[in-house]
Amino acid sequence: MDKFIVSARKYRPQTFESVVGQSHISTTLLNAIRQQQLAHAFLFCGPRGVGKTTCARILAKTINCTNRTPEGEACDQCTNCRSFNEGASLNYFELDAASNNSVDQIRDLTEQVRFMPQSGTHKVYVIDEVHMLSASAFNAFLKTLEEPPPYAIFILATTEKHKILPTILSRCQIFDFKRITLRDTIDHLASICQKEKIQADENTLQLIAQKSEGCMRDALSLLDKLVSFSGGKLSYAQTLEHLNVLDADLYFQLMERLYQQQLSDALLLYDGIHQKGFEGDQFLSGLAEFIRNLLVSQDEKAAPLLDVAEGFKERYRKAAPQYNASYLVSALNLINQSEIHFRSARNKRLQVEMALIKLAYLQQALDLSSLPEGDKKKMTDSPLAFRIRPIRIATARTRSTTKPTDPKIEAKLILETPAKKVSSEPLKEPQSIQPPPTPNPKTIPASPKISALSKIRDQYAQQEKKDTENKKNSLEETELSTCWQQYTEKLRLKKDPALPSFERARLEVVAPTEFKVIVHNNIEQRFIEQERNPLYDFLTRHMPVAGLQFQVVAEAPDPSSAPTDVTTLSSRDQYLAMVAQYPLVETLKDKLGLDLDY
Repeated sequence: MDKFIVSARKYRPQTFESVVGQSHISTTLLNAIRQQQLAHAFLFCGPRGVGKTTCARILAKTINCTNRTPEGEACDQCTNCRSFNEGASLNYFELDAASNNSVDQIRDLTEQVRFMPQSGTHKVYVIDEVHMLSASAFNAFLKTLEEPPPYAIFILATTEKHKILPTILSRCQIFDFKRITLRDTIDHLASICQKEKIQADENTLQLIAQKSEGCMRDALSLLDKLVSFSGGKLSYAQTLEHLNVLDADLYFQLMERLYQQQLSDALLLYDGIHQKGFEGDQFLSGLAEFIRNLLVSQDEKAAPLLDVAEGFKERYRKAAPQYNASYLVSALNLINQSEIHFRSARNKRLQVEMALIKLAYLQQALDLSSLPEGDKKKMTDSPLAFRIRPIRIATARTRSTTKPTDPKIEAKLILETPAKKVSSEPLKEPQSIQPPPTPNPKTIPASPKISALSKIRDQYAQQEKKDTENKKNSLEETELSTCWQQYTEKLRLKKDPALPSFERARLEVVAPTEFKVIVHNNIEQRFIEQERNPLYDFLTRHMPVAGLQFQVVAEAPDPSSAPTDVTTLSSRDQYLAMVAQYPLVETLKDKLGLDLDY
């Protein structure tokens, strides 16, 4: 049994011409080799699986080839090419910086650079994943990278260019590898299928290329897996199932139901998708890509942007004119918001269903927003939840037509009938009932009744007028002093901190309905101002004076009363003065057993 080799290794390019999707780099390197203008250090950067290490190996082999072709490619026949293909070349060194990132390993590498090549013209050192080197290892590598021997060439490869020191970048020629296009990937897969005698149609290969997202190594790995699964016969349905990809046909059906506001059918279709094991974020991402393709298909100029299977391109072009561009753009915005909130949502399925509900009624919302303001009001006011029919009061005539059979109902109707002179003759059933004539509104006199609000206003005005008449027009100083003392007693019972301010305050009547509260300092003024509202209510209840007003004023200190000479007291004198004013301080000192240091 032959040993199996994966396609990514078996079909690795051996010449610059066979490199897929990187013609801008292979052409530049070929011209540099032909013109003998090779730099001493290269930096190959780009996404994974696009050919960075492959190009480095091709460059190393081509440089030491002794019999290059006229195009500058390696011959694969000379001793150096054969030894390189067999992995026995002494002029090629490849280092994985992910596992060899210390200073000592870089120093060992720089020590090897001093030895000249035994065969060939150059020694090539390839450092893969160079961004994994430590800062000290980079610094140890700087001098050798800047001025290497003429026979040494360094090729650095990385997927994260931003992690490399600027001092390293400035010493290298930088080559940016790009993602491999969908068309190049499909063509390369088709050539491999032809060589391996694998049956695969265009749509299947395109699905594999889309799943690889521009990475050729991933595409070849998927191809190997699908060949093992299907036995060498790839079908579109099996590829969809194995790669866990939603078919575009499901999105066409879902979009049609959403646009026609068939919400139940859309939710049932999503339920079937969910039952197959597709995650909500994967579904939202596929739906956003589908709507993007519809938007792109509406313009013929944007046709190259449509990266879908050939069998679906015509279907996209036919379906795109059915939807408005505003609807598609708004739908993309809604799906984008749902994807943002999907990770933080607890009920993830409900998050997706809410997005579908919004999409189902999106066109109706857009139509409403495009109407003028008056038409919007008509549309929103026109539907009524329910209507109420007026209830007519039953009269004797209408009651007689009901012909009740229950004696209880008959008794109730007789009790409800207004008292009238009843004749002994039985009532005759009328032939027809005519509705009462509708009175003319012009003939109806205006109702003399006053609304309930008017009654309340009149009562309030009369009460206010009565209170004003009962109030006095002047303020008596004796009565004011009595009310002030009563309020002070109220504060004393509550142990309010504003009590000393009220006890020390002085009252002065300055107008018939206005008085002034004079205090000694700003602190007392603030305490009384805090009690302004309850104080005012108390005074107006106990002194019926109309328009009562008062203000709190802090009197300025009298300069004549200030002491002329100020004596500075010692610590002992300060303590004795404090004890003379507050004897409890001395008692506190004795109980605590304190010794004072004067």
